[in-house]
Amino acid sequence: MRSDRMKKGLPRTPHRSLFKAMGYIDEELQRPMIGVVNAQNEIIPGHLHLDKIAAAAATGVRMAGGTPVTFPVIGVCDGIAMNHVGMKYSLVSRELIADSIEIMATAHPFDGLVMVTNCDKIVPGMLMAAGRLNIPTIFISGGPMKAGRIGRQRVDLIDAFEGVAEYNQGKITAARLRDLENKACPGCGSCAGMFTANSMNCLTEALGMALPGNGTIPAVDAARVRLAKQAGMKAMELVRRNILPRKIMTKRAFMNAIAVDMALGCSTNTVLHVPAIAREAGVKLSLDAFDKVSAKVPYLCHLSPAGPVFLEDLNEAGGVMAVMKRLLAKKVIDDRTLTVSGGRLKKQLAGAKVMDDTVIRPLAKPLSKDGGLAILWGSLAPRGAVVKKAAVNKSMLRWRGKAIVFESEEAAARAILAGKVKAGQVVVVRYEGPKGGPGMQEMLSPTSYIAGAGLADKVALLTDGRFSGGTSGAAIGHISPEAADGGPIALVREGDMIEIDIPGKKLNLLVSEQELKKRRKSWKPRKPKITHGVLGRYARQVSSADKGAVFE
Repeated sequence: MRSDRMKKGLPRTPHRSLFKAMGYIDEELQRPMIGVVNAQNEIIPGHLHLDKIAAAAATGVRMAGGTPVTFPVIGVCDGIAMNHVGMKYSLVSRELIADSIEIMATAHPFDGLVMVTNCDKIVPGMLMAAGRLNIPTIFISGGPMKAGRIGRQRVDLIDAFEGVAEYNQGKITAARLRDLENKACPGCGSCAGMFTANSMNCLTEALGMALPGNGTIPAVDAARVRLAKQAGMKAMELVRRNILPRKIMTKRAFMNAIAVDMALGCSTNTVLHVPAIAREAGVKLSLDAFDKVSAKVPYLCHLSPAGPVFLEDLNEAGGVMAVMKRLLAKKVIDDRTLTVSGGRLKKQLAGAKVMDDTVIRPLAKPLSKDGGLAILWGSLAPRGAVVKKAAVNKSMLRWRGKAIVFESEEAAARAILAGKVKAGQVVVVRYEGPKGGPGMQEMLSPTSYIAGAGLADKVALLTDGRFSGGTSGAAIGHISPEAADGGPIALVREGDMIEIDIPGKKLNLLVSEQELKKRRKSWKPRKPKITHGVLGRYARQVSSADKGAVFE
């Protein structure tokens, strides 16, 4: 056993003494030791209940003859960190989470791991660690939050964000805004729509690293606790059979996950995280992969923020496995891939069934014939940009507008709330990329303010930063190269015409090459907005968004 390195033989007498100081007995030390990586805390709603999930997973480990050993990781709540300096620290936490798990599981060589996770950077950070360590690992998430209710209307966090601008515009009362504050997020779990957290939990299931139901069973359901116990038991099977993450996270498995990404209309952040995870698993994955899959996978599920469907509805309709079963009929899923169940995906899909065609559309009646995300290229984004096409108003799919330029997300948000952004404009927010931000903060506040002001079909927002999975509208992010690297977005000036052609996958700055050369001569690099501490180190090491914002 791997754990014998720290507990077996005469030289390990003092090591065993330290274990016994914590109450471990000889029988426990003779069993496989499974690290239970618990992201529980009291600052993220999706993590509040993870102590119960971790305890259930530990029970499963013990039932199957192992010894569970729990240790923590950090997490950032993107919603609470939004629209202030805290958001700059969100993406960097992904790397810190992966690093801390690598440290813990190498300094203390566990035989296997159960990743108890939820929310935006925690899931991908743990998946990166799993690929890097390559020891038997299974994931169990805390599950999605249920939608809130105001009367018969279902609401979620995005309604609260948009409510700020609606109140500012005089469209809703203070009482209505207070109602949204109190009822949009009714309890524990990752926020109720297909935002980044739920996107990554669903893709973890599609990738084969979690059991069926991981992405969709609500946080408050007893089925979530039962699934955690099963995950703990399966961890022991993975150890016995030496089924490793890199045997599961193959190129074919990643293509399956991207197919599900497109069918569900997941968060644009998946385009950052999936390549970063693949890199740790030894798989090369570029933006072209998303482009190619998007062209052949239909968009089937109209989930919030694009539509009225929530994760609890997707769960009742059959969940991720039902979506994959439907995509299998179109031959865009490879069911030969291995999963943490110990068998092939084909076995899991055999029992899957779509229970509601209004939630998971038939192949003959998709929301669109291609995927929910689109990769755009052009003179403004030579190395690509990403948009959640599923959440863009049809009138904005092909569009031109005049640029209004901001050097930070905060400045853009203030201007939108102050009514300085007008119909027909393209809001350009730059120097918010991985290096320039630094940290590539999300921009849910400005996009929500645009929507709340009634401008979602009249204004586009472009950035070298990124967006929340809850963003809707013509919000195009991850523009690469970023402004800090001298990308064309750094050369945009007020009044420049910008062309957006999402069906044609184009994003162009309609300025002559001669003029751009002239502007480039006068452009000077800027220092990152924060140069000290963890963000200072991050800015010096991080790669561009088209590479997944990984460390070079």
